[in-house]
Amino acid sequence: MKRFRRHGQESQRDRLKQDLYQFNKTVEHGFPHQPSALGYSPSLQLLAIGTRSGAIKLYGAPGVEFMGLHDENAVVTRVHFLPFQLELVTLLDDNSLHMWTLRAHKGVSELLEIGRFTLTGPPGAPPSVTRVTSVLAHSSGELLLLGTEGGHVFVVEVPGFRELEERNISLDQVANSVPEDYIGRRNLEHVETLQENPVDPNQVVIGYGRGLMVVWDLEKHQAVQHIPATQQLESTWWTEDGGHILSSHSDGSYCRWTVGGQSSKDEEEKSDIPYGHFPCKAISKIVQLPTEEGPPFLLFSGGMPRASYGDRHCISVIHGKTHVALDFTSRIIDYFVIRDGPLHTGDPGALVVLVEEELVVIDLQTEGWPVIQTPYLVPLHSSAITCSHHVSAIPLKLWERLLAAGQLQITHYSPKPWPITGGQNLGQDPPQRDLLLTGHEDGTVRFWDASGVCLYPMYKLSTAGVFHTDADPNDNMNQSSEGEWPPFRKVGCFDPYSDDPRLGVQKIHLCKYSGYLTVAGTAGQILVLELNDEAAEQTVEAKIVDLLQGQEGFRWKGHTRLDVREEPVLFPPGFQPFALVQCQPPAVVTALTLHSEWKMVAFGTSHGFGLYDYQQKNSVLVKCTLNPSDQLAMEGPLSRVKSIKKSLRQSFRRIRRSRVSLRKHHVTNSAKLQEANARLEAELAEMELAPVQRKIEARSSEDSFTGLVRTLYFADTFLSDSSHNSASLWAGTNGGSVFAYMIRMPSVEHRADEPITAHPAKEIQLMHRAPVVAIVVLDGHGSPLPEPLEVAHDLARSPDMQASHQLLVVSEEQFKIFTLPKVSAKLKLKLTALDGSRVRRVGVAWFGSSRTADAGESGLVVLTNQGDLNVVSLPSVKMQVQHPCIRREDVSGIASCVFTKHGQGFYLISPSEFERFSLSARNVVEPRSLVEVPAHATAASKRRAAPEGASADNGNARRDDADTESTARSVMEHALLNDEQVLQEIQKSLEGEPTLS
Repeated sequence: MKRFRRHGQESQRDRLKQDLYQFNKTVEHGFPHQPSALGYSPSLQLLAIGTRSGAIKLYGAPGVEFMGLHDENAVVTRVHFLPFQLELVTLLDDNSLHMWTLRAHKGVSELLEIGRFTLTGPPGAPPSVTRVTSVLAHSSGELLLLGTEGGHVFVVEVPGFRELEERNISLDQVANSVPEDYIGRRNLEHVETLQENPVDPNQVVIGYGRGLMVVWDLEKHQAVQHIPATQQLESTWWTEDGGHILSSHSDGSYCRWTVGGQSSKDEEEKSDIPYGHFPCKAISKIVQLPTEEGPPFLLFSGGMPRASYGDRHCISVIHGKTHVALDFTSRIIDYFVIRDGPLHTGDPGALVVLVEEELVVIDLQTEGWPVIQTPYLVPLHSSAITCSHHVSAIPLKLWERLLAAGQLQITHYSPKPWPITGGQNLGQDPPQRDLLLTGHEDGTVRFWDASGVCLYPMYKLSTAGVFHTDADPNDNMNQSSEGEWPPFRKVGCFDPYSDDPRLGVQKIHLCKYSGYLTVAGTAGQILVLELNDEAAEQTVEAKIVDLLQGQEGFRWKGHTRLDVREEPVLFPPGFQPFALVQCQPPAVVTALTLHSEWKMVAFGTSHGFGLYDYQQKNSVLVKCTLNPSDQLAMEGPLSRVKSIKKSLRQSFRRIRRSRVSLRKHHVTNSAKLQEANARLEAELAEMELAPVQRKIEARSSEDSFTGLVRTLYFADTFLSDSSHNSASLWAGTNGGSVFAYMIRMPSVEHRADEPITAHPAKEIQLMHRAPVVAIVVLDGHGSPLPEPLEVAHDLARSPDMQASHQLLVVSEEQFKIFTLPKVSAKLKLKLTALDGSRVRRVGVAWFGSSRTADAGESGLVVLTNQGDLNVVSLPSVKMQVQHPCIRREDVSGIASCVFTKHGQGFYLISPSEFERFSLSARNVVEPRSLVEVPAHATAASKRRAAPEGASADNGNARRDDADTESTARSVMEHALLNDEQVLQEIQKSLEGEPTLS
């Protein structure tokens, strides 16, 4: 009987686990790492981006997102949508072509790979014969034209990938149609470009690398016209009326050629070099689009003077007398123009540019051509991310104030709505408002709306204004002088160079109820800020806190502290600093917490910790935790050698200034140039020491930094006896020590004038001396204590102060429960006994039941150095579930992980992307979208996209899944099988039907 009862209890517990816990990787936020290809479907209004790691990502209206991953770890070099269909084709650098489709399943579209194909040449032919260099998706939606390195053009039927050998265009056929004098003069080389005639789908222009362009008739299978350009060809563009072809070339020129009638061998080659007369870089792509009234838009990338501006990444836009060279922040991958009108044949509306580090959209209809704010694909790494902080369930009042402050920062953006609107977002509205705060290397804190699928920028706070930095106010990269040629205009927000690495934000803590924020940085600075709806001018005075407490024999060898501005500073609406604590030595702040009800901030470094009363602006407590034998703690992270970034920054500034000077005076002084080069070489030689310094920084052992403060925690609990509770501060160090201080708070009436005092109450030394990563106090019910002001706002029940409290200490190796106030060990769970795992990240979360609205339980979410996620129950400290999440080799991903209060989390999968995951069965944020065939698509494409028999497998493969390979294989098999079934049904339905002429 006992055995059956135990079995019943276990099965009930398993069902409860299923109701509470479910692991999913749900969505990727941010900008794709290392993008390599861009595609756009005007009919579907979907954007596609391919990456160097083989990922393919589709974006439509905000919330409409899809992701696929090629089995091959190869670079995506081309992405082409089939016109008016749900299919798209990708070309990889291994020369394989892949067919993808958006197939509906249970009312939601999924991105599935349904076929792959590689061109095969005749036996014994060299690989260049079939290496694809250019792709044209024909407007019929039934053909792909593939130009190759060998000069041939292969015609392939899609979506089945069947080569139509009788329609192929061989190099010999083209050569026979071209005058002998041209062929004899030069080799045609590879097919550089393929372009379809907008008014006659039977005609395509084949552009060869050496410059020759041939207009080919697909129906008659013969050359109609040849265009004998002499410069190396980069791209072609067929004007909308079909009357002209534009060609761009490697010397920075472009030509306009008349199409139709007689052969144009006698046509004089008239080239235009927009930025001549000195040698220019290639124009890699050219586009011309008409307008209903007025001159056409001409756009081209590249073409800059090689010597002066060869390092610029530019797209020039010319419309009538308006000429602007848009200067981007990184290398241009590709671009396209979205046109207005129901059939997207109207005036150019927006220019969409994919560069290496961001996506930029320019409004071409508003005067001044402003940038349109992107609702997704925002470059999270515009300055490198240094830390993250998540806050759940933001009150509406705070949310609206943040939005209002953020709106004042984006007045330079276009008022035009986001132009990419494909698909339907079927996801439910978020149940609550969530914030993700990211700290950055340049001293900024960015606030993101993390409630839904899109990580939307709300507000940006800069802390640099409080300090004097190395920034030169006259050194503005965005400035452009009147009459400058080329007419540059900086666009984009990616700026990886920090003016001073000491500004880097290391810790953030926001109280959502009071609107107080504290931000701590690399040079020991802790700012306390308050939300203000109006601009204010004020002086911020620094309170110096000596964490060494006068200990002798120690000399700080690291960076100096930041110099605080003594004069008043005008702060814009938003978060404004009113208090500043400066730690001495100015080491990196390693722990930070805020108690807005008590109006106190606790902070810790590798030397000790302190407590600061920001109402009275007094230091309450300072404790030195430095081990006398730990000399490594006196080495700053920026010591011995200048920061490599600072050296680079200064070098770039000198180069820019020298160029500006040369352009202004139009003189070249060889002696000064040699001197500048010698100075630059000396700086580079100095910078070669940086790797040696990095080795010293990375050196660590079990005994290093034992005094480093890892965690700080405020609690109202029992320290002296079991009948009197009091405010307390708890600190855990890298050496396994836990310090508890009792805080004596004055009455509310005397809070502003009576000083707060803190006295040591307890000290625990863990036997295994493992670093303490988290401290939590549990109330009489075994529940974690609520956040400050949470009970006052009726958002949490009051903690149980009748029964005894318990202390949970989480070290890297184990979870240990102590009774309070006696601090005697009660329970423990050892993590390392299983596989040598160590705790890296810990968070307290509430797991709500997916079946019952009010049911749920609190638990600890734990991430280990193996990349595994665990949930540990409270207060019984028993392991509930375990899931592999991050590759254990991905140290930066594990270090960047942040948990939410409702069982979700984020971690960086690249410098520019967060992966979002969920351990909760109730709280899941994932894209749910439907993309349908356009109304003017063919009946056959509608049948191909029909949901009957569609695969139930999820096509949005995730790059870290343990079962990625087998999942992708099963998806492939199902997709191929179902596609064959659909084609058979189409064939049956067509049998016996009369042919329509």
